[in-house]
Amino acid sequence: MYTRDDRFVRWQLYLGFVSLFVGLLMGLFQAVDRANIDLYSSVGLQSYWQGLTLHGVLNVLVFTFAFNAGFLTYVTSRALGRPMAVNALTQAQFWLMLVGVLMAGFAILSNSATVLFTFYPPLKADPIFYLGLVFVVVSTWCTLANIALSVRAWRADNPGQKVPLQAFMSLVTYIMWVLCSVGVAVEVLVLILPWTLGITEKIDPELSRTFFWLSGHAIVYFWLLPVYISWYTMLPKQAGGKLHSDPLARLVFLLFLLLSIPVGLHHQYTDPGVPVIFKYIQAILTFAVFFPSVITAFSVIAALENAGRNRGGKGILGWVFKLPWGDPSVAAQLVGGLAFLSGGISGLVNASYNVNQIVHNTSFVPGHFHLTVGTAVTLSIMGIMYWLLPSLTGRKLWGLRFAQANVWLWAVGVAIMSRGMSQAGIAGEPRRFYASAATYHLPEWDFPNLMQAVGGTLMFLGGLCFFIVLVGTLFFSRERDESVRMPNVDVIIPAEKGAAIFTDRIGTWVWFALALILLSYGPFLITYIANPAFVARGLRAW
Repeated sequence: MYTRDDRFVRWQLYLGFVSLFVGLLMGLFQAVDRANIDLYSSVGLQSYWQGLTLHGVLNVLVFTFAFNAGFLTYVTSRALGRPMAVNALTQAQFWLMLVGVLMAGFAILSNSATVLFTFYPPLKADPIFYLGLVFVVVSTWCTLANIALSVRAWRADNPGQKVPLQAFMSLVTYIMWVLCSVGVAVEVLVLILPWTLGITEKIDPELSRTFFWLSGHAIVYFWLLPVYISWYTMLPKQAGGKLHSDPLARLVFLLFLLLSIPVGLHHQYTDPGVPVIFKYIQAILTFAVFFPSVITAFSVIAALENAGRNRGGKGILGWVFKLPWGDPSVAAQLVGGLAFLSGGISGLVNASYNVNQIVHNTSFVPGHFHLTVGTAVTLSIMGIMYWLLPSLTGRKLWGLRFAQANVWLWAVGVAIMSRGMSQAGIAGEPRRFYASAATYHLPEWDFPNLMQAVGGTLMFLGGLCFFIVLVGTLFFSRERDESVRMPNVDVIIPAEKGAAIFTDRIGTWVWFALALILLSYGPFLITYIANPAFVARGLRAW
C-alpha cells in the first residue's frame, strides 16, 4: 500500500537476514565444536573466537536491529494508515546501518576486531569496528525520529483520538531503546574510541563494563518487544481470537519503558568494583521487570484460549489442540512463546544474586538466552516473515512444507541444545569453551556437549529451511497474492472504554524512567568516576 517506504523496509529486512544466515553458520560451527569437530579453518577463519564474534555481532546486533527497523516502520505506517512522515529518515536508517555493518564486518573478517559482541576492554579492536557500531546505533535513532514524527502528524489529524495500539507499541519500543543506548554510546564515544585512536593511553575496564550493561540488558527487551507486538496484536487474529484488553497491553509496554533499563548491574554480580548495595537494588528491579512478562503471558494465553474455543475447543486444555498448528506463521510464534516461558524461568536463576554464583559465566547462560533471544525472538521473527514477505512482495509463500519443518526442527533442536548447555553449565563448563582445542575438560561435560552438537545442528537445519522458503518466495513463487495484509486483532476491552489517562502520556513515563535510571546508576557512577582506575593498555588476544 505504501510503496514509498516499503522498498527500504524490504532492503532493511534482507540486510538482517543475510546477517542471520552468516550468524547461524557460525552457530553451527560452535555446536559441532562441542563434538570436537573444528570447522573454523575450513572457511578461512583464524580462531573459534573470530567465529564467535561473528555469531554474536551478526545475530544479536545486526539481525535484530535491521529487522526491528524494517518491521516497526511497516507496522507504524499500516497502523496509522499513512506513509511515514519523513521518507529521508526511512532511507537514512537503512544506509547508515548498511555502512555500519560493512565497517564492523570488515574489521571482524580481517581479524582486527575479535572482541566478541560485548567488546569488553582491555580487548581492543580496530577503530573501524567501533565506528561501524556507532553508525548502526545512529540508524536506530533515525527510526525513532521517524516513528515519533509520524505519530505526531497522525495526532494532529486525529485530535482527541488514541494512537492505534500497534503504533503506540512501536513508539514506546524505540523510546526505550534510545534511552538505554545512551550507555553504550558513552562507552564507545567517551572511553573506547579515544583509547583505540591513541588519544588516551589507558582505559578503565570496570567503568566500560558498567556503561555497556546499562544498555546491555535493556537491549534484550529491544529484541523482544517487536515480537510482543506480534504476540499481542497479530497472533490472536491469525489464530481466530481476540485480545482481552487494549489498556493492559499499553500498560505493559510502559512498564518495560520504566523498568527494563536500571537492571544492568545483575550482569556484574561478580565484579569487585561495584558496591553490593547497588547490585542489590538492581536485583530487586530485575525481579520487578519480570512482571510485565507475566502479564504478557496472561494476556496472550487468554487471547489464544479465546481463539481455540472459537474453533471448538472444549475442556481445560482442549482449546490448545484447536489452534492452527499447521500454519507455520502461527506455530513458529506459539513455539517461541513456549520457549520464552522456559527461558524466563532460567532467567530468574541469573537474576538471583546468590543462585547466580553457581552458573555465572558458565554455559548455563547461553542455554538461557538461546531459549529467549535465540528462539522466542528468532523463531517468532521467522513466523512473522511468513506473512510479512507475501505482504511486501505480493508473492504467495513458497514451500509450505519447508516452513513447517523450520518450526519443528528448530523447536526440537533448541530443546536438546539448551538442555545440554544448562546441564554442562551446572557442572561448571565455561560459557565460551573451545572444546576441540581445550587442554582440559570434565567427564560430566561429555554427554551435555554431545547434546549441544546435535541440538545446534538441528537448529541450523531448521534455519536452513527458513532460508529456502525466503529465497523460494522471492525467486521461484509464480503465484501472485495481493490479499495478505498486516493482522490487526480485535479487542474485548478497547482503549476508549478502559484506558486510564496515564497510558496516553508517554512523556511522563519517559521522565519517570530517566529518574529511575539516575537513582539506580547515578550515586555509583558519581563515586566511581571520582576515582577511576585507568589501568588497561589494551590487547589483542587472538
